[in-house]
Formats: sequence, C-alpha cells, structure tokens
Amino acid sequence: MRAAVIGGSLGGLTAALLLHELGVEVDVYERSPVELAQRGAGIGFLPDSARYLAERARVPLERISITTSHIRYLDRRGQAVYDGLHEYRFSSWNTVYQRLLKCIEPSRYHLGHEMTGWVDGAGVVEVHFTGKPSLRADLLVCADGVGSTARAHLLPAVQPSYSGYVAWRGMIPEDTLDSVTRAALDDAITYYVYANSHVLVYPIPGSDASVTPGERLVNFVWYRNYLEGGDLDDLLTDASGQRRDVSLPPGAVREHHVAELRAVAAARLPETIARVVCSTAQPFLQVVYDIEVPRMAFGRVCLIGDAAFVARPHAAAGTAKAAADAWALAEALGRQPDVPTALAQWEPGQLALGRQLLDRARRNGRRSQFDGTWVAGDPELIFGLRAPGA
Repeated sequence: MRAAVIGGSLGGLTAALLLHELGVEVDVYERSPVELAQRGAGIGFLPDSARYLAERARVPLERISITTSHIRYLDRRGQAVYDGLHEYRFSSWNTVYQRLLKCIEPSRYHLGHEMTGWVDGAGVVEVHFTGKPSLRADLLVCADGVGSTARAHLLPAVQPSYSGYVAWRGMIPEDTLDSVTRAALDDAITYYVYANSHVLVYPIPGSDASVTPGERLVNFVWYRNYLEGGDLDDLLTDASGQRRDVSLPPGAVREHHVAELRAVAAARLPETIARVVCSTAQPFLQVVYDIEVPRMAFGRVCLIGDAAFVARPHAAAGTAKAAADAWALAEALGRQPDVPTALAQWEPGQLALGRQLLDRARRNGRRSQFDGTWVAGDPELIFGLRAPGA
C-alpha cells in the first residue's frame, strides 16, 4: 500500500509515522519550501499529543516538556483567589515538531509541494501539485490545516465561523523576569479573568528546547473581543497593508495595535501578568474560528486534524485531536486493509470526537468572552480532548 500525506505539521507527521509502522509506503508533502516553524508558541501537551514520542520514539517527556502542578487564578491586585492542585504538561509547537521530524526518513518528507487537487478512481488516487510531478497512491491523508485545500475541494460549503475574539500570544525568556514575578507564576498555569476576556500564562521550553528553569520561556495567551467587520479588518491589516485571514506573525502587527495591547495590559491586568505581556517584543495573534465538517472520509481520501474540525483553544486539544485522528486511522487500517472500508469504519468515531470537542470549546469560550460565567476551579474548564481532564 502507498499513502500520500498532505501537510507536514504535527498531525501529518504522526499519521505518516504510524502508517509506516503498518508497512505502508508513505510520503509527506508540505507546501512550505522550508521546514515549518510556529514562532515557538506554547501548546498543552495532552497524552494524545505526546503518545507517539512517548510510546514509539521512547523520548522521555520531561526532556521536551514542562509539568506544572497548580491552576492559579489572580485578582486585579495580583493576589491568588484560587490555587488548586492539578498537573498539566506544556511544550512548544517547535519542540514537538522537531522531535517528530527526526523520526521520519528525510527522503520521505517533501517540502515545496502545494497540492492543487486529485482524481480518485480506478482503485487509486492521482494527486497533483503546482510545478511538481503528479503521484499515485492508494490512500490520501489530508492534514493541511485550518486553510485546508482539501476541505475546500471536498466540502466547499464549510466555511470558518468567527468566534468574536482573537488570541494574542507571545513569550519572553524566563530569566528576564524579576524574582517576584517568577515566584508568582511558578509551577502553575496562571489565569486572570475579567469582563469579556481572560488571559493565561504558563512555562514552555526555551527557544533551544531547554526545559531547565531559567532557560525556559514564559508564554501568554490573551483572548480579546473584536467586532467582525471594521474592527477585525483593521486589526488583521498587517504592517505592509495586507489584510490577513487567520493570523499575524511576530513583526506583522501594526505598532498602534501593539501599543494598545500594552496599554490595556498595564491598565487592566495584574502587574505580574502585565509584565509578561508588555515585555514581549513582538506579540502576534491568531483569529479564533470554529470549523465543523459533516464528513471526514471520501473513498480513498480523508481529512484529519484541523483540516476537518477546528475547535477553540480552550480545551488545549487541537494537536491532541490531530494525533488521535492519526492513531485511529492506523488502527482502522490495521484491522481492515481495504482503504475505503477502513475509512468508512474510522469516520464515525472521529466525527463524534470532533463534534464534542467543538461543542465544549464553544461553551467555554462563551462563558469567558460573553456570558461572564467562567468560574475559577470549575472542573468543566480543565483541559482535555475527550472530556475535561481526559
């Protein structure tokens, strides 16, 4: 069996590695001409996200991630109003990507391949690329992310739904913080919740993937509401005048928006969290969208990860969902080698998983950004893929 995986991010790499273990001849095709980088952004490293590296690559997780033991909420004065014991594991997108990339044969990872379409017929899929030779495969796994070409081709009626807010993000070296601030944020994910917004701060590996205290980064995510239309359009117009759709990378946000972010941080956030935000040299942002698909399997073609469902980040389960899709796909093909039959058997469970995650993330987002019902210590707010804490 031969498989082509479109998209060389975490979900695509996981799928390719698991299919290879089944004896499938598999190649990954990534549209970017260079290895991927996601600005070192932090991720909740849930068990599904870590599973391949832990179980198959035998990577000690403590070398690539940081464990915190507290969930802490601050009031406006910076005093802890809730401090509960709960263990989370955090890493960075770049750290996990580089580890997964080391597991795949370099000759099987093809950069600069932008898929334009395919023909599924006569027992094989013929895949086409811009300026590259076509290929034939028994299975086409589309893991091409939020802006999925495959989803647009298969399900043109499915469009992103704007949540009403964006996630401002950034990180600073831990050793640039004073001892008081470091102590206030130590060994915890730290929240501050106020009217129609919330911000969270947690440690992630350093730019060199170091997890040694003092060499790590402190990562923040701040959810802020922007009206669709003029307000959002203005925010997403970058420093060169181009209107972006999904995100603005570091250095692309116009200076007056960065200045406004820092001013609001100084005026509205606890001083310890405001220091992290205001010390970030180049904050960046991601628009928070919902995407829901009615199907994931189409003959010999399937959608996984963000190419299918995109859920708000409040469950910290985006990378875990992509990995879970890949594991379930490999298990289905292990049981049933006929590709269309295996995909038909795989699809219902992954649709159910995606829908429940999307619904839970929507509920939690509304509680913070619109309803004012986000309550410190509520077990429904615990990160998790299948359920809070699971």
